[in-house]
Amino acid sequence: MTDRTGTPLVELRDISIAFGGIKAVDHVSLDLYPGEVVGLLGHNGAGKSTLIKCLSGAYKMDAGQILINGQEVQINNPRDARAQNIETIYQTLALADNLDAASNLFLGRELVGAGGLVDDSTMEAETRKIMKRLNPNFRKFNVPVSALSGGQRQSVAIARAVYFNAKILIMDEPTAALGPHETQMVSELIKELKAQGLGIFLIEHDIHNVMKLCDRASVMKNGQLVGTVNVNEVTDEDILGMIILGKKPAKAA
Repeated sequence: MTDRTGTPLVELRDISIAFGGIKAVDHVSLDLYPGEVVGLLGHNGAGKSTLIKCLSGAYKMDAGQILINGQEVQINNPRDARAQNIETIYQTLALADNLDAASNLFLGRELVGAGGLVDDSTMEAETRKIMKRLNPNFRKFNVPVSALSGGQRQSVAIARAVYFNAKILIMDEPTAALGPHETQMVSELIKELKAQGLGIFLIEHDIHNVMKLCDRASVMKNGQLVGTVNVNEVTDEDILGMIILGKKPAKAA
C-alpha cells in the first residue's frame, strides 16, 4: 500500500480548461504520491486526456494550480514539464522506426565524444544498462525498433523516460492493441517503475488493467471528476457505475 501521509508528488488543484466555450475540464483536483499508480478512466470526451495534457505541457490550463513536491510550478509547454521530471508516453510512442533502441533512447540528446562525433558505443552501453534494470529479457539492441514487438517498443519508450530521470510518468493506454503476453510485459514494467518510487498517471479504458495495476482510480465524466477510489475497496462494477452513471459508490464515499 502506498504511503499517502507525506507531501504528494503531484497536486492538480481546481484545474479548468475550455475550448470554444465548452468546458473540457471543470474544476478538477487530483494528487499522486511517489510509488503510486493512479488510473484515469472515463468515456471518450470525459476530459481525462485533456486534464493530463495540462500536466504534460501540451495544453495550458485556464485556471488552477499545479504543485510538484508541494511547490507551485508553471507548466506552459513540454519543456517546462520535462524540467519538473515529468515524461509522457503516448500511444504513438514517438519512436523513430528506422533507428535502433540506443538511437531512440538518446534521440535529440545524443552523447558526443571528444572528437565531436556521436558516441554510439557509450549510448549502447547505457541502453543495455537501463534495459537490464527494466526489462532483463530485452535482447534486440541492434535492429530497428520497427522490428520489435509492441511490448518491446513500450520498453524502449519507458527506458527513455526513466533514463532521463522521470519522477512522474504519464502513460496513455500503454497496453492498447497488445496481446496477453505483451500486456503482461508492460504490466511488469509498470510494477518495476512503481517499486523504484515513480508516480504514474495511467490513462486507461480497461477496468481490469486498472484493478490489477493501480492503487487508486479517478473517474471523469463530462469534464468533471466523479471521484477517486482505492481500488482494493471497490469492484469492477463499482468503477463501471462511476463511468456510466457518474456516481461514486456509497461504500467509497
